[in-house]
Amino acid sequence: MKLLIIGGGNMGLTYAKSFLKSRIVAKEEMLILEKSPEKAVELTKLDIGVVFGETGDYINDVDLIIIAVKPQDTSILFSNLAPYINANHVIMSIMAGVKINALAEQLGTKKIIRAMPNLPAQIGTGMTVFTSSDAVIRKELILVQNLLNSTGKSIYKDSEEMIDAATAISGSGPAYVFYFMQSMIEAARNMGFSQAESELLTSQTFRGAVDLLNKNDINCEEWIRRVSSKGGTTEAAFQSLEKFDVSGNFKTSLNAALIRSKKLSEIT
Repeated sequence: MKLLIIGGGNMGLTYAKSFLKSRIVAKEEMLILEKSPEKAVELTKLDIGVVFGETGDYINDVDLIIIAVKPQDTSILFSNLAPYINANHVIMSIMAGVKINALAEQLGTKKIIRAMPNLPAQIGTGMTVFTSSDAVIRKELILVQNLLNSTGKSIYKDSEEMIDAATAISGSGPAYVFYFMQSMIEAARNMGFSQAESELLTSQTFRGAVDLLNKNDINCEEWIRRVSSKGGTTEAAFQSLEKFDVSGNFKTSLNAALIRSKKLSEIT
């Protein structure tokens, strides 16, 4: 399988390295299109595939094209790319807000996949939600899912609307985790721990809690009950959280992210 990644930024580079490491794609079959001459030189030095600075006939023989650029770069990119797209190409886009119909119309093809990855994909623990147009066959979907799983885990959804939901939950999700971690770090500092100790206390607590959840058939609600005891410290903390409706306010914040994601899709 010959694969072209358009955009050699963080996600483009993450995909290239992950795909090669998983041995799904050979280095000779990995093509990267990067418009920045400086970045193209850096990518060439990494020796992870053949690097191009502009579109060309080499695209004709590619099986899968992954578009990993910012949405604002699409107008020029699409006009340069469209002449080389044929009916056999499968296009996968990770551009936020750019819908399948827009991709199909501007590139002149029906085989479109939209995916929403997140930042931990860079270390192989990412979460990606993806969907596709009806023209993409099962064999092609399985191939793409295998590629995505090399960066973590993935979920396929039939409805494109779920990409907006994924953006609000898993796409932006790492920032929410960092937000709560930072709050705990600051609280620990205020209680007398050093910065290094506060970071260790917090990161190890998050890591341990996630491992407990993943390695046992017990849901979050039950774990909360097990940690809490009548009249104890955890109960005191949760009484304060409930007083300020932290759960309800956080859900409202997630919905705000969903609304914004849908709005961006309308603008794009």
